[in-house]
This record gives sequence, C-alpha cells and structure tokens, in this order.
Amino acid sequence: MQQHAKPEFIRAEKREGDAELDAHMFRQALAQFATGITIITTKNAEGKYVGVTANSFNSVSLHPPLVLWSLSKKASSHDAFAAATHYGVSVLSADQEDLSHHFSTFKGDRFAGVEVIEGLGGAPLIPHALAHFECKVRSRYDEGDHFIMVGEVLRCDYREGEALVYRSRKYFRN
Repeated sequence: MQQHAKPEFIRAEKREGDAELDAHMFRQALAQFATGITIITTKNAEGKYVGVTANSFNSVSLHPPLVLWSLSKKASSHDAFAAATHYGVSVLSADQEDLSHHFSTFKGDRFAGVEVIEGLGGAPLIPHALAHFECKVRSRYDEGDHFIMVGEVLRCDYREGEALVYRSRKYFRN
C-alpha cells in the first residue's frame, strides 16, 4: 500500500476571549468548497427586476420542496428581496460565466439588454440556464451579516449540460 504524505492544513481557531474567528481564514476555507453558480431574481415594489449572482443556493427539503439562499444585509438588492413574495433561481450553464460576472459586479440596471423569461410572481428567469426554480417565499432568517431566504418551489425545469462551478475564486466547467 502506497503511503501518502500527511497534508498540511492552515488552521484558524476561535479561542476563548476572541471576538470571532479570523475572517480571512474563514473565507479561504469556504473557498475550498466547489459550488454551482446561480442568479437569484425578483421584482421590487416598483415592478423593476432585481438580480444577484449567488453561490449560497441549497436544497432544504423534498417534501415539501424547499430551497434556500443567503444575501448580505449590505447588498443593494437587500430591501427588494426582504420584501419579496416570490423569487426565481437560474442555475447557470458553463457558457454563462459572463452573466455571473455581470450580476455580481455591474452597478446599474443589471437587466438592461438581458433577455429574461418572466416566471411565477413576476420573478425573471435567465434563458438557457441549466435549471430554474420558481419559489414563493416561505421564511426569512436574520443571521450574522446575512439573511437567509427559504422558498417553496412551485415550479422547476432543467436541461442537461455543463455547469458553471466556482472554487477558490475561479470558475470551472463541470
């Protein structure tokens, strides 16, 4: 049996008396987890589309079908999502990296020139994504510097294809 060298870990630990765990180290450790990339969308009170790139999307339950995601309380879209009754999730395909960048960095109208499909509750969906989840907001949780939104999936669809994956601040195709 071949012996492998013991991997060296870089460790952060919150010790008694520490205010919190080292934020940089925590982010570095989280970055080792590969995630799919989504664009989460809704309509604000004025009927304008709002959307953000998120990799915090997760399934919660099959019965009933529930999903969750989280958003920084400092995000410009926070108020729109905090008041939303519905939201959409578009799971990006490998050839939609440009949309991921656009919805994570562009400061103006993120939907200007972007084709959409209007989903349930008016939440826009991104065409050609690998999957769509159309959700009714079920609950919100205020935790740390984010809020967590749980949605009941009212409708979903998917297609086969390569996914856009993110790990260690880099995009990959899977």
